Amino acid sequence: MKTNVLIPGVALAIGLGVGFGVGKSEGPQTGQSASQANIRTRAGSRAGADMEAESGRDRKARTLDEIYNKPGQSNRIQALLDLYSGLGPDEFAAEAEKLDGLPFNERILASVLLFGKWAEVDPTSAMAFTDTMGFTGAFVRPTVLQGWASTDPVNAAKYYTDNPAQFAMMNMMGGRGGRGGMGAQGPGEIIAGEWAKQDPSAAMAWAAGLKTNSGAAMTSVISQVAKTDPAKAAEMVGGMAADAQRGAYETIAQQWGAKNFTEAQAWANGLPEEQRAAAMSSAIKGLAQGSPELAAAEIGKMTDGDAIRDAVPTVAKNYARSDVRGSMDWLNSLENDDAKRDSMSEVMPIWAAADSTAALDFVKSQTSVEVKDRAAETYVWSNRTSPPAQLAEVAGMISDEGDRNRATGIVAARWMQEDKAGATEFINGSTAIPDDMKERLLSGQPMWGGGGDRRGRGRN
Repeated sequence: MKTNVLIPGVALAIGLGVGFGVGKSEGPQTGQSASQANIRTRAGSRAGADMEAESGRDRKARTLDEIYNKPGQSNRIQALLDLYSGLGPDEFAAEAEKLDGLPFNERILASVLLFGKWAEVDPTSAMAFTDTMGFTGAFVRPTVLQGWASTDPVNAAKYYTDNPAQFAMMNMMGGRGGRGGMGAQGPGEIIAGEWAKQDPSAAMAWAAGLKTNSGAAMTSVISQVAKTDPAKAAEMVGGMAADAQRGAYETIAQQWGAKNFTEAQAWANGLPEEQRAAAMSSAIKGLAQGSPELAAAEIGKMTDGDAIRDAVPTVAKNYARSDVRGSMDWLNSLENDDAKRDSMSEVMPIWAAADSTAALDFVKSQTSVEVKDRAAETYVWSNRTSPPAQLAEVAGMISDEGDRNRATGIVAARWMQEDKAGATEFINGSTAIPDDMKERLLSGQPMWGGGGDRRGRGRN
């Protein structure tokens, strides 16, 4: 199945729900109640406010307007943290309602900070508020859930198991160690991973008892353990069902490969034959984080086509960051066209920014139609330096009609911003751009129609 890797808006929307706790403190002992955690948090907030008053420190920005008028993004983040850390339990809802007035990119950041903190102070109220947010609430729940689990995993876990329907969309997006749904984690994975930071054994026992996505949650625990002790994590896999072990092995292998590839390789070679190739692929991806050329050499020793295809894009991306031409030559030497095609979304933006001429030469030299199409399409989407006329020629190299039309429309939209007269002539003479798209482009409208909604949620 062809993967559409060129629509960034969906990825940005998912980014709203990446779900990480903000301002985490050391969590309570396992078994501590939510009310106890809340009392501690509120007491800490009051103490912090008193200390701040005594020291005479002036928190200048007290509204979102003031904060977003401050120069410096890091200053704004700190100001948001200060603002939200000083809120009482009854004040979060009012602040959450103000988020709709922010542009989309600013709303994402503020939402993560606000709901992450709210979850530490009053998680049930924060979770209830997400039910009033419409579709957006589904993307905020991971942030609430992780903020809650970071301080009180026992009660976060109980809430999840008592209210499974509330997390149905998250379960659809998550799975297999965070690789499902554009990399999003499911609720069980989020809770288990946070719990594992405090008590891996308890987290593993809970994950093993889940009725749905148990394997993914167990893998989340193993992933956390593997960050510091991959050998111990490997021992934990034995308690998992056979169909869930592959994801766990791959997670361990990648973490281990980044730390000590020789040890990871020896361990992977000792796995059952059906698990070996995938684990070795993951170990090589870990190795690529620090030694991409060595990782590329290890791929040359592999024989399993699927494992090669899995590892190549990660290796290629890391290789391209350190050696653009070397990564091009290496990819060109591969016989696995599927791996080469899959790598284009990772490497072509890097290549086009560093050496657009060499990147274009790579596009032209491809003999596989599918590789050439993906390379040309990604070149057009990611190139920010070549003149539109040249990009139009590259778009014309794409054999797939739908992809060619979209790429040509992208070129035309950019051209209109740089040279309206030249772009108008190009658009009127193009056979690749549909008539309705031509009308929108020539009139200055978005090329696919739409735009921000009438409530201002899509404005810039």
